[in-house]
Amino acid sequence: MRQTSVAQLHEALHRRLALTHVCGRLEAVIRVSEERIWPADLVGHLNLIHPQRLQILGAAELAWARRQSREKIAHHLNEILAARPPAIIVADGCETPNLLRGLCENFGVALFTTTQPSAGVVDQLRLYLSRQLAEKISLHGVFMDVLGLGVFITGTSGAGKSELALELISRGHGLVADDIVEFSRIAPTVLEGRCPELLQDYIEVRGLGLLNIRTIFGETACRRKMRLRLVCHLERRQPGEDDPSRLPMAQEMQDVLGVQVPRVILPVAAGRNLAVLLEAAVRSTILQLRGVDSTQDFIDRQARALASAETS
Repeated sequence: MRQTSVAQLHEALHRRLALTHVCGRLEAVIRVSEERIWPADLVGHLNLIHPQRLQILGAAELAWARRQSREKIAHHLNEILAARPPAIIVADGCETPNLLRGLCENFGVALFTTTQPSAGVVDQLRLYLSRQLAEKISLHGVFMDVLGLGVFITGTSGAGKSELALELISRGHGLVADDIVEFSRIAPTVLEGRCPELLQDYIEVRGLGLLNIRTIFGETACRRKMRLRLVCHLERRQPGEDDPSRLPMAQEMQDVLGVQVPRVILPVAAGRNLAVLLEAAVRSTILQLRGVDSTQDFIDRQARALASAETS
């Protein structure tokens, strides 16, 4: 189960959000308890329907509360706090009502204040929880930034993944991770790849050993993270195996954490410039993302030529 705690959240964000701890315990756990729930659903403005969220109160909520009777507000706050939300944050620089403070002390719910706008606090907390509680997987390969596109290079041991990555780096592209890549699903269709801290900036090349890319090529040769947009699989053809289709009619896809990612296969053979081929695959993918499909354009052109020949 993916989870964090109020204490960890406070440690990570108290400076950025200017959080002040007023009262209550920090041990409460924030977790994704069901697959249908996204981490961003765990925080929001004051909500009676979702009392277990991390609740944010701003000027609008407190203005509404001042128009209600004390008994009504006490009833609603008791309902919310009885559900044990992880924490309550009073934003917009508003003064904390004594009733709210007393109830948080009684229930042991952490209460924070901040001078920052409530909408901005909600956005930053959702972004933090989306990354902290995202589904994660570690995969073997090399993750690169090629022409601004996150490309995951896979293949069997000895296929030349690291050598290809080194050539791409020498051509001005960037390294994210070598050997092990940590992918996180930070949104329904968004995968973000990072390098484990131990391996950051390093790449292993047969015959050369470990190379520190940042030291050799400079700061611009490394990337902290990238979004995965293309999988490039290096494949050594064995004698007797069928060659891959020269004109595939459908884009091959690979499933990563439930997200379908475009995949291309580059046969490895002596004399082939894999760096040029991969760059061409990336350029083609960029065109497809913009709605330009070269294969479909050729098929349409052929169809028009056949139709023209039949009518002539």
